[in-house]
Amino acid sequence: MEEKRISELREQLNYHNYRYNVLDDPVISDMEYDRLLRELEELEARHPEMDSPDSPTKRIGGEPMKGFRKVVHEVPMLSLNDVFSMEELVQFDARIARTLDSYEYVVEQKIDGLSVSLEYENGSFKRGSTRGDGHVGEDITANLMTIRSIPLRLKKDIEYLEVRGEAYLSAADFIELNERQEITGGKIFANPRNAAAGSLRQLDPKVAAGRKLSVFVFNVQQARGVTFETHSESLEWLKEAGFRVSPGYFICRGINEVIEAVEKIGLLRGNDDYEIDGAVVKVNNLAQREMLGETSKTPRWAAAYKYPAEQKETIVREIAVQVGRTGVLTPNAVFEPVRISGSLVSRATLHNIDYINEKDIRIGDHVIIRKAGDIIPEVVEVVREKRTGDEKTFVMPAVCPSCGSPVERGEDKAAYRCTGIECPAQQFRSIVHFCSKQAMDIEGLGPAIIDLLLKEGIISTIGDIYYLHEKRELLEKLGGLGKRSVSKLLDAIEASKNNDLDRLLTGFGIHHVGARAGRLLSANFRDLRSMMEAVAGDFAAIEEIGPVMAKSLAGFFANPQTRHLVGMLEAAGVNMESAEYGVERKGAFNGMTVVVTGTLPTMKREEAKKIIEDNGGRTASAVSSKTDLVLAGSDAGGKLARANELGIKVIGEEDFLRMLGKSPG
Repeated sequence: MEEKRISELREQLNYHNYRYNVLDDPVISDMEYDRLLRELEELEARHPEMDSPDSPTKRIGGEPMKGFRKVVHEVPMLSLNDVFSMEELVQFDARIARTLDSYEYVVEQKIDGLSVSLEYENGSFKRGSTRGDGHVGEDITANLMTIRSIPLRLKKDIEYLEVRGEAYLSAADFIELNERQEITGGKIFANPRNAAAGSLRQLDPKVAAGRKLSVFVFNVQQARGVTFETHSESLEWLKEAGFRVSPGYFICRGINEVIEAVEKIGLLRGNDDYEIDGAVVKVNNLAQREMLGETSKTPRWAAAYKYPAEQKETIVREIAVQVGRTGVLTPNAVFEPVRISGSLVSRATLHNIDYINEKDIRIGDHVIIRKAGDIIPEVVEVVREKRTGDEKTFVMPAVCPSCGSPVERGEDKAAYRCTGIECPAQQFRSIVHFCSKQAMDIEGLGPAIIDLLLKEGIISTIGDIYYLHEKRELLEKLGGLGKRSVSKLLDAIEASKNNDLDRLLTGFGIHHVGARAGRLLSANFRDLRSMMEAVAGDFAAIEEIGPVMAKSLAGFFANPQTRHLVGMLEAAGVNMESAEYGVERKGAFNGMTVVVTGTLPTMKREEAKKIIEDNGGRTASAVSSKTDLVLAGSDAGGKLARANELGIKVIGEEDFLRMLGKSPG
């Protein structure tokens, strides 16, 4: 019976996935889709004999890979010859006319992403790879399997098929990804193309699975079991097979129709949620393509018209400051609305005060703007000759516009940051960090549940977490939770009250203060209240705490929002006393400075660092002449090389465990 249900669920999920990710026409909610997927996961776990490489559960992402294998492209993935004017397009057509008497073109959008190859055997997805240099790419099958617009099983039977497509991120998903990266301290991507490329080159497929990539397929590279006369015929066949194909293409007879199609695509830029950087012009007949041939780098039968960046003039009416989820204040220019690249633009980020000063942007200025990569509005330059003298110089605020807490300028002098721990703009990020494994470690209170609780108004600050037991009935009615899940969550919250003080300090997310500093503070102060009474000099007296960190600590504990939060936590029974105070730690690493680098076989680096510190040692992030020992795992890189250069002793995990008196394995 369960085996039958597995087959039913796979069929349902594949259907709904096709409706959502290929047709853009879903018929069930995301929550219902996720419920069906979870049911299938549970059933497949009970029936491993029914494992299938094209099950929808394979899109979640498997185990991390060691590296990428090389793939030799049987059919080279050539780049296109770029043209930048209509005159050059006419010249391209004239070259075609010297070989062919009668012909037609297909004109398609040129989506700015990462070119990939997808291979199918007997209708099932078998391998995916990057373009690389056109002749040799990298095997990224595991990452591509996580992309829901790529069919794992075709709707048509075919012995072998290789297609070429473009992997990309939509504008909305690009912005959401950068917001998540900001929250977690990850890399901020410059544009959607870089984000797509970075996502597909992750060794852990689960990272790619969380990035919401899509793929448009635009060419049949090779096929056995089906033949085509024209490129447009192959595109229609690919649609029927279940692919999301290059949208809105034109079949053109003559260069005048080509120019008209290129102009139409140009006018539509900005209307779609993906980035277009040009239009591709291809001879439609495949036999004629063979006649025209190719150079070592580009086909003679195709050209890519690249659109110039559209620019418009407008007026800066205001510079408004937005508080991000990490507390960073970002100035935004508010414009007189102007239509550019197909959409109305009225705002653009000005990044930071250095950017404003460098471009000398003032309130009231006439400015030239454009959309970077046709997606993100940006200020190109100020039209200084139009200044009247009434323009106003912008100054960053001294207090947070969201909560009124003092604003602190970063060491780099560019970023300004709100210091309020209860600032409404920062609550999502603050609570996620507070509940994370390295801080209070509240299992079950992850980003998705925190986001839901904030949106429903059930919590608004960190302190509210410890009063959730009073809202048990409300929690049990929330989507995604149930009685059992709520019980486990409340138990985890209750257990976290007994954490050592260093975890609470880490959870506060004090600027410049990490887990190591939290342990140092716990070893030097009896309880949290004594820290709140301390001044900067008291913190600076602790070895390893410098003046910048000391100032940050003093400012944090003096903030009224901090005192309010501590009062809430204290009233809820959260531990405020240090178990580390006055404890003299001696052990295998007593008095030693140890650097941990690389990937250890069985333990995480943070775990190893804590063991070192619990056994009398001190951990450091960089190898220097003061380093006594380096614990190195695989992919240790530059730190290992530096240790060898300085003649510092290097050990692996087995030697590390022996030093602790434990048997490896």
